[in-house]
Amino acid sequence: MKMYLGNYLPNKRHTSTYGTVFKAKNRETQEIVALKRVRLDDDDEGVPSSALREICLLKELKHRNIVRLHDVLHSDKKLTLVFEYCDQDLKKYFDSCNGEIDQDTVKSFMYQLLRGLAFCHSNNVLHRDLKPQNLLINKNGELKLADFGLARAFGIPVRFYSAEVVTLWYRPPDVLFGAKMYSTSIDMWSAGCIFAEMANAGRPLFPGNDVEDQLKRIFKLLGTPTEETWPNITHLPDYKQYPMYHVSTTWQQVVPRLNVKGRDLLQRLLVCNPSGRLSAEEGLQHGYFNDLSPSIRLPSDPF
Repeated sequence: MKMYLGNYLPNKRHTSTYGTVFKAKNRETQEIVALKRVRLDDDDEGVPSSALREICLLKELKHRNIVRLHDVLHSDKKLTLVFEYCDQDLKKYFDSCNGEIDQDTVKSFMYQLLRGLAFCHSNNVLHRDLKPQNLLINKNGELKLADFGLARAFGIPVRFYSAEVVTLWYRPPDVLFGAKMYSTSIDMWSAGCIFAEMANAGRPLFPGNDVEDQLKRIFKLLGTPTEETWPNITHLPDYKQYPMYHVSTTWQQVVPRLNVKGRDLLQRLLVCNPSGRLSAEEGLQHGYFNDLSPSIRLPSDPF
């Protein structure tokens, strides 16, 4: 068994789906790692399902833009997941920017987010909880998807999933209306919300107080969907009628720092009807990334 010296991270990175995160050092290799510890209470029936899910999925998902799970240590009282260490998450990065963020960095982070998602989706995995706190940044400027505690494998035939997923501000309209049949489009909406937040140096796009407020904020910006623009919307489990908001704000006003191509990419992600959202693979090939630094690309990228 590998030996680790654990101590609390000097700054708490984020609230995990489960467990507590520590910074530690491998005594043998001196490598800095992150430990996610889960206490196993006597009353519980074994290991939490969220921990098992994360372990199973991350054992299969080996990619530069997905946090690496090095090891799993198990005892009667606790379960410890050993991850590669990243310096901060995207939320902490925003806090360090003081309202200013380099647009080339936004482009780099967005490309890496889409690339990590494309890999997940090509391996039939939905993340289902994308938000800045679950995107880690290392000292080399690499962005990595993390916290797969709510992730799920998907496939054919279509399965029914829980609607109690995705932090409110990043939850798509279909899930807000109680949809239990969804696919990769759930992550693409979240990616769009994060893209806008990055472009605005950490200002959330739809900071709703509850489900109703969240939907109102979305419809005020995008317009209220109808059966014509979104067939069968009225059949969703929690559907209710909203005022007919008409678009009165331009995307240039919403994300003034994004260029024309960036705004076009954002619009193609933030589509109320899930069938109209861009896929991660399509997003990677969008013209917004034409002038991306070659150092960010990988040989496996779709070009």
